[in-house]
Amino acid sequence: MEALWVAAAFTLGLLASRLGLPPLVGYLGAGFALHSLGLRETEFLHHAAEIGVLLLLFSVGLKLRAQDLLEPRVLGVGSLHLFLFSLLAALWLKHLPLALALAFSSTVLVAKVLEDKKELTTYHGRLSIGILVLQDLVAVGLLTLYGGKEVSPWAVLLLLYPLVRHGVAWLLERSGHDELLVLFGLGLALLGGETFRQVGLSPELGALLMGSLLSGHAKGTEMARALWSLKEAFLVAFFLDLGLKEGFRSVDIGLVASLLLLSLLKAPLFFALFLLLGLRARTGFVAGLYLANYSEFALIVGVVLERAGYLPLNLSTLAVVVALSMALSAPFARYSHGLYKRLEPWLLRLERKGGHPDQEPERLDGATVLIMGMGRTGGAVYRVLEGGGEQPVGLDADPEKVERHRAKGRRVLYGDAEDPELWERLDLTGLKAVVLALPDLEAKLLAARWLKERGFKGILAATSFHLEEDPVLEAAGVTLLFHPFREAGERLAEKVLERLAIMGEVSHGRS
Repeated sequence: MEALWVAAAFTLGLLASRLGLPPLVGYLGAGFALHSLGLRETEFLHHAAEIGVLLLLFSVGLKLRAQDLLEPRVLGVGSLHLFLFSLLAALWLKHLPLALALAFSSTVLVAKVLEDKKELTTYHGRLSIGILVLQDLVAVGLLTLYGGKEVSPWAVLLLLYPLVRHGVAWLLERSGHDELLVLFGLGLALLGGETFRQVGLSPELGALLMGSLLSGHAKGTEMARALWSLKEAFLVAFFLDLGLKEGFRSVDIGLVASLLLLSLLKAPLFFALFLLLGLRARTGFVAGLYLANYSEFALIVGVVLERAGYLPLNLSTLAVVVALSMALSAPFARYSHGLYKRLEPWLLRLERKGGHPDQEPERLDGATVLIMGMGRTGGAVYRVLEGGGEQPVGLDADPEKVERHRAKGRRVLYGDAEDPELWERLDLTGLKAVVLALPDLEAKLLAARWLKERGFKGILAATSFHLEEDPVLEAAGVTLLFHPFREAGERLAEKVLERLAIMGEVSHGRS
């Protein structure tokens, strides 16, 4: 049975990938296809799916900051969208609890797309995650209200959660870098989920809050990377389980179509609210596309409402609506930056005048080298260039990273390499080189193409993590490629040879 699940998920996932869709669309299709063949979900698959969701939310928690959730635009846009979309859906369905559940966006899908695109720490990524967490908290309230399961009095002890941070961090620092680190992360995710489940609260919220205990820890990022493959494998089970659970049994096609049409209002509503609160058109557009889907929590709430006798439609209809909304939303989210580029002239007219919290620079004030992406590679490039007498300036889409570099006295500004508005407005006068030290290939390609369109004649350097990326980057205009993994080994070998040569000269002198 398990071999059949894996084979179906791989086959349809590969097909979806070849068609330019995220593989998760294929995983959902595999679940529906297997259901049509008479197969059903099992306890094993259900538990594997749950572990995948817990690991994903735990990983999100590792990168979550409390100030992001309390950010006025997260609270403002998140609350207003919940109220307005729920009102529209309630007028349509005549059922407020389900309408509120449909207002939620998919934490699993959005977090996965953001992670795949390396945008979890960007400004729009943090806004999206903050709004998703706010929605998840409301979902927990709905499950508690209609789930028929009372919250245990022991739940009040969860307020002491922050007190265990130092103990958890102490164990993290002693968990090494290999399988113990993976095992510790898995254990924390499951412990957080099970603890919250035992006191009548959402296990998903428990996993997320457990991860948030280690947010900002120096080793938290390493743990997230170590858990990546394990989490991806278990998440396949989530999408399979979603399709196998209900299939196409008793689906009301007319209702499916109407609810999918209703979901199309999500992105414009988010966009309008982001603009209303003073954000740039691009931030509102990209974040709005990411959040333009129905949530897996709508299904969870639907199951609870059905058990309580409050669900006004067939559960299989709701399952198909949620799955199709994810399938439709994923491609738009994946290509959101390219779509914004095409619509930019019209969208900018809707932007409020004046300063914006996500404003990007238009001048570099005498800089000779621009470094896009101020991670470890970008930081090292900045340090060497500055020591060599150049005037570097760094740009990064992570506000927290920008502040860390500024605290060291470096000229680093907020800027997103995938934003066409940045490249259209940025004055490139005096720049001799641009270094694209970015982890995502798509971001490097977009930046390189826009620089080429601007007529930039200087050195355009970029990191390349795979040899098959080289011709694509060169075609986009990159003139200097650096392979971090391969060239790091070559540099180490050169240092060994230098040391051997010195030792040989010393030995020869003694003889």
